[in-house]
Amino acid sequence: MFKSLLIANRGEIAVRIIRTARRMGLKTIAVYSDADANAYHVAEADEAYRIGPAPAAESYLRVEAILDACARSGAEAVHPGYGFLSENASFAEACAKAGLVFVGPPADAIRAMGLKDAAKVLMEKAGVPVVPGYHGDNQDADFLSVQAEKIGYPVLIKAVAGGGGKGMRRVDEPADFAKELKSAQREAGSAFGDERVLVEKYVARPRHIEIQVFADSHGRAVSLHERDCSLQRRHQKVIEEAPAPGMPPEMRKTMGEAAVAAAKAIGYSGAGTVEFIADASEGLKADSFWFMEMNTRLQVEHPVTEAITGLDLVEWQLRVASGEHLPMTQSEVPLNGHAVEVRLYAEDPAKNFFPSTGRMLRLRAPSNMPHVRTDMGVREGDEVSMFYDPMIGKIIAHGETRLIALRTLRGFLSRMEVAGPKTNLAFLAAVMGHDAFMAGDIDTGFIDRHLDALVPGRCVGARVLALGVAGHLLQRKTDAEVAQQRRDEPHSPWAANDSWVLGGHRSEVLKFTVADEEVTLTVTPDGDGWRIAGACADGEEIVVSAVMDDDHALTATVDGVRLTASCVQKGTGFILLHEGAATEFEIVDPMDVDVASDADTGALKAPMPGKIIQVLAESGARVKKGAGLVVMEAMKMEQTLVAGVDSVVADVRVAVGDQVEAGAVLVSFEEKAE
Repeated sequence: MFKSLLIANRGEIAVRIIRTARRMGLKTIAVYSDADANAYHVAEADEAYRIGPAPAAESYLRVEAILDACARSGAEAVHPGYGFLSENASFAEACAKAGLVFVGPPADAIRAMGLKDAAKVLMEKAGVPVVPGYHGDNQDADFLSVQAEKIGYPVLIKAVAGGGGKGMRRVDEPADFAKELKSAQREAGSAFGDERVLVEKYVARPRHIEIQVFADSHGRAVSLHERDCSLQRRHQKVIEEAPAPGMPPEMRKTMGEAAVAAAKAIGYSGAGTVEFIADASEGLKADSFWFMEMNTRLQVEHPVTEAITGLDLVEWQLRVASGEHLPMTQSEVPLNGHAVEVRLYAEDPAKNFFPSTGRMLRLRAPSNMPHVRTDMGVREGDEVSMFYDPMIGKIIAHGETRLIALRTLRGFLSRMEVAGPKTNLAFLAAVMGHDAFMAGDIDTGFIDRHLDALVPGRCVGARVLALGVAGHLLQRKTDAEVAQQRRDEPHSPWAANDSWVLGGHRSEVLKFTVADEEVTLTVTPDGDGWRIAGACADGEEIVVSAVMDDDHALTATVDGVRLTASCVQKGTGFILLHEGAATEFEIVDPMDVDVASDADTGALKAPMPGKIIQVLAESGARVKKGAGLVVMEAMKMEQTLVAGVDSVVADVRVAVGDQVEAGAVLVSFEEKAE
């Protein structure tokens, strides 16, 4: 076994690898870009080496920078994690040439599976079923359109290289094919440096089921059972579980044997995942699944496999890379209980899961829940950067049954406190409690089909408004008391800031912007609490009393119901954390009359820093609300920015290739269309 390991990655996977390597007695070495100088994985490692500026192309994707860090640190082995250089055959070869152990498969195996079209041809020869489609070299748009017609709509356009949903588009009608093809090619070129695509049949009720395989350098390979990764948004996995709900034993055996055959066909070694698409129209059947691709690395969702098998897959990787045999045969692989994993992303589900950035103001998990594991890539106080994938971390629950695991995970998520960038935490908790999901009625269209229930409108309930008011008033009182103490003046009722007036209390009008809506509430002191008018649609008042501790934890009684929440300061406002949901309260200054929205100010602004990929708007054009105006790339994803109201375009302020900052005006409008 080698004695030192350099992790050529960042975020939660780097932290996860470091922890296993440290337990095995290895020296751990991290690498970091300028954006990650103070990152979690850097703090966890024994040593860390700078490899370049923030953009991944100038740091984590630079083979020479990684090799230089290996030379400077004296590393004996390199673990690539996933993403970045993990499936780069040239990097694997460069490591071997430098005398380093590459913790992954041979370069030839990476190449064999690195291009989806070639991999499908190879799998056909090995007797593994593949999805019907065109996997050839001809990339002419008209030719591909003809192939799509032959396959039959709907079809799926997929990048030949890479994964993660990038360069993937579903096309339902022939008229949309050319536009979606260009978009997929552009995104694939940006993400992988390769614009080539394939076209294949879109399965009506697809289940994304994958098999974890492991092979050693002595010819042995085993399946570690399946994972169901059907719940996806933007063709990217967001919830995974093992084993797959409703999986018949004979299908598990058949699929596992096909995956092992695929691994052996390319002389595989180490951890890999063979991904299949299954038709769930009539339930899972042993003859209704097809090969999609093989990922020649560890997967994001590997913890659910670890939970049901009791194995440490990173330890297996390190042992196999050092030349050891697999520690067990196929018949010895355990399968105990059920595990579910969710990916916590910095993104806004209410805005089509658009990525979010910023400082992690609060990141706290509930304690005393032994059957839940957290793999985090950031800590409270860390910055979620625009330069990398927006995943904050993963939460995994294990139980004797699927329902136990789901309930455990939902309870954990509802008690988590996450504030700073917008996140999908409340969305994940909603999925865990959705009746159809709990019943196992799932496929890759589940999120789109149930989106309205999983991402409810931005209207905020009366209880949340009452909690926000209580938090605001208590914090304001605390601030006033602190200011009074600093002035070192005797306590005076004139400094109390509690709406007290001679002859009794008076009402106070508070204005907040909550969920993009301005809310006006009238608050009247009532004993130890307040009466709030304006929060209920029926005109009823809410009675609330509350106390707040030094950590801004709020304990409140709202109309006789005892509730807990937390208030986290953000700018001039605050974020209320309650039952897993983060609600931002912007305090409206009554002296500030400039409170118009983007739509009212007559401009489309960049929601975050990014690159302009396509300009759809034209000066003088009349556009309807929801019409696409600009396509922007941020945090590795394309997002179409749309008109907020019916308008007439006055001026287009950007061009393709422009880098823009958050808040930059992209398109201005003359007027609202009548």
